[in-house]
Amino acid sequence: MRRPPAASTFTYSFGPGPLTPAIKVLIAANVAAFLVALVAPAVTLLLGLRPADVVQRLYVWQPLTYMFLHGGIFHILFNMLALWMFGVELERVWGSRYFTKFYFVAGVGAALTTLILSFAPGLGPQLYYSLTIGASGAVYGVLLAYGLYFPHRPIYMYFVFPIPAKYFVMIIGAISLLASMGGPGGGVAHTTHLGGLVAAYLYLKGGRIHLLSEIKYRYLKWRINRMRRRFDVYSGGRADDVDRKVH
Repeated sequence: MRRPPAASTFTYSFGPGPLTPAIKVLIAANVAAFLVALVAPAVTLLLGLRPADVVQRLYVWQPLTYMFLHGGIFHILFNMLALWMFGVELERVWGSRYFTKFYFVAGVGAALTTLILSFAPGLGPQLYYSLTIGASGAVYGVLLAYGLYFPHRPIYMYFVFPIPAKYFVMIIGAISLLASMGGPGGGVAHTTHLGGLVAAYLYLKGGRIHLLSEIKYRYLKWRINRMRRRFDVYSGGRADDVDRKVH
């Protein structure tokens, strides 16, 4: 009788695993907004970030809503792919609430950077009347956080060259900085990308004190519990007494 072949132990996985709750909601919201904009293109003009509209028409919602709009299928595809690949592990470490707050801080911070620079001489007039859409500012913030938390993780640039995460973030930050100095071009809002990096860094730097305090508290608590288990003190009698008391 022939034996069935043994089950293969080889497995292949791509990416960080299943979607976490916050990222699942964010991707669904981005896809829904993208589909609505396809049916009603006027939504993009109303919800996209245009500094002139924010200042003159008081469209104060635009620094938030622009993150959910995208200019094409590849624009949303790459943004959502990056959000999944680099955001899932951060949400697992931070929890959904903190990750969601961080995501919006980075995205809105990127928008505020664009608004501020729209008043600068030279670059300002072009930015003031330009329309910015996309989740790239928030995604760049996620990339920065990933580089800080997992600095040695390899990221395949152009899906070919493995680069440690910390250097990858430095490279994309430098590209955005140099590109923004030359003015907006090619439909890419480099100043918004750079603003997302800066906002994310400042937010993490401000919250790092609380994070270190929490880590220190957890570590001390673990050491105390460990010492209690190693050095139990009994009130008397043998160790196998049922009614012994532990101090």
